[in-house]
Amino acid sequence: MNTIKTKDGTEIYYKDWGSGKPVVFSHGWPLDADAWDAQMLFLSLAGYRVIAHDRRGHGRSGQPSEGNEMDTYADDLAELLDTLDVSGATLVGHSTGGGEVAHYIGRHGTKRVAKAVLIGAVPPLMLKTEANPGGLPLDVFDGIRAGVAAGRSQFYKDLAVPFYGFNRPGAKVSQGVIDAFWLQGMRGAMKGQYECIRQFSEVDYTEDLKKFDVPTLFLHGDDDQIVPIGAAAELASKIVKGSTLKVYPGGQHGMCTVEADKVNADLLAFIES
Repeated sequence: MNTIKTKDGTEIYYKDWGSGKPVVFSHGWPLDADAWDAQMLFLSLAGYRVIAHDRRGHGRSGQPSEGNEMDTYADDLAELLDTLDVSGATLVGHSTGGGEVAHYIGRHGTKRVAKAVLIGAVPPLMLKTEANPGGLPLDVFDGIRAGVAAGRSQFYKDLAVPFYGFNRPGAKVSQGVIDAFWLQGMRGAMKGQYECIRQFSEVDYTEDLKKFDVPTLFLHGDDDQIVPIGAAAELASKIVKGSTLKVYPGGQHGMCTVEADKVNADLLAFIES
C-alpha cells in the first residue's frame, strides 16, 4: 500500500492514479478514500492525476490516540502534498473533507492549489449558536456520538439511508451502496471517528474561508439531510469571494455516489474552465 509517515509517526494511506494536472480529494465522515472511486476513475481516464488519502483514524490509515482534530488533519494533508510534490492542484472536499480543505487553505495557504471544490461541505459551521441560528442543535451531534459509542455497526447501516436519500419517496435504494458505506465506516478507528464528530460539527471554518484566493465551486443538494444547505454552502459561498454555488434540486448528501455522473461532469467542467 502507498503510505507516508507523518511527523508524529502516523501512517497515512493514499491512492495516486494517472498523470497530468492533479486533483486531490478529501473524504467525508466516517468514510475513506474509496468514497471517491467514481470521481477518481472518471478523472483519471480523462487524463488527470487523482490523489485521495484516508484521514488518520479512518480507512487504512493509522489509528493513533492523538491528533484526531482538524489542525492535524490539515497538517497531514500538507505533508502528503509536500511529499508527493503536488502543485497546481484542484482540492476537492466532501462533507468533513470540505472542512479539511478549508482548514488546509487557512493554515497552509494556496501555494500548491489552483482551485477548490467543496461538495456537501460542513463550512462555515454546522452547530447552532447565537451567531449561527440556522445551524443544528448540539443534541443532534450528541446523538451521533451516542450512536457510535453504543454500536457503530448498526448506526452506520442506519445512517447510510438518509445519507444517500434512500428514505425519500421514489428513491432507488442500492444495498451495495449501503454495504460500501458500512464497510468504509467499520474499517476506521472507533476513537478516531468519535473524536472527529466534533470537528465536523463544532469547528468554525469562517476565518479559513476568508483566506481562499483561488477559484472555488460549491456543489450542494437542497435536500441534504446530513449537512443542510442553508447553514452550509449558502453561507460559505458568500464568504468566499468570487465563488460559485451550484445547487442540485432534490440532491442528497451522498451525491458523489448517487449522482456521480452529474458531479463528474461538473468537476471536469470546473477543472477545465
